[in-house]
Amino acid sequence: MISDTKEMSLEGDCRPIGIFDSGVGGLSIAKAVAEQLPNENLIYVADTLYSPYGEKSIEFIQSRVNEISNILLSKSVKALVIACNTATVNAIDQLRERISIPIIGVEPAIKPAAQQSITKNIGILVTQATAENNRFKNLIEQHRNDVQVHIQACPGLVELIEANKIQSHECYTLLTKFLETLLTKNVDTLVLGCTHYPFLAEKIRQVVGNSMQLVETAIPVTLQLKRKLTEQNTLNTSISSKQCIFFSSKVNTQQQQLFNDFWQSPLILQTLED
Repeated sequence: MISDTKEMSLEGDCRPIGIFDSGVGGLSIAKAVAEQLPNENLIYVADTLYSPYGEKSIEFIQSRVNEISNILLSKSVKALVIACNTATVNAIDQLRERISIPIIGVEPAIKPAAQQSITKNIGILVTQATAENNRFKNLIEQHRNDVQVHIQACPGLVELIEANKIQSHECYTLLTKFLETLLTKNVDTLVLGCTHYPFLAEKIRQVVGNSMQLVETAIPVTLQLKRKLTEQNTLNTSISSKQCIFFSSKVNTQQQQLFNDFWQSPLILQTLED
């Protein structure tokens, strides 16, 4: 098992937190971490060259997760956040078997959605790989209680987000097709089961209306990360300027602009070297 080496100071542990996703979707998690843990240094990795993970094999997903984790470990991260639902359900268990630092995954918020549903029908928007994953299906059975859970795989949505086509007619048409299926099921609570999907919240509202409850995981994941760092006494309490460093396995002008738009401020996107 790979262990970590702490670099402590009087002001806490200044080692960075590693956050990764198949693309820009995990920025929805990274932004919450940056806001809720303002003293922490962050390294974000987008594996855009191989995005989306949602239609890849389990073996491929695990291989990429392990490769990126090793890269982040070489940069002395003190915790890993798998900011990708597909990567979490397919690869987090085997990753935890070999790495000792805290690993925080992202799983669809089935339990809170089930608890707040009035109609006892919730919908979950997920990638194809998540929809077919046994860990995900077990999670539903564990937390749904007497609520009906309607799984909607959404092939094609991540690709449109990564291509910066959120405002396109193509994206609206595809999203509408997926959502209308759920609306026929008396769904009143919708779980955004991919970290890319919060960027579609405005478009989703246009289809389902304002009465639909949307549930995503950025804040719960951030709070869990904070709990783990607190338990290990590795929070950074320094008030010095923090660093947020961004890598992608496919850097180009479109990627740079996409990161700037989603992060809502200019940043320097560096090439991830395997």
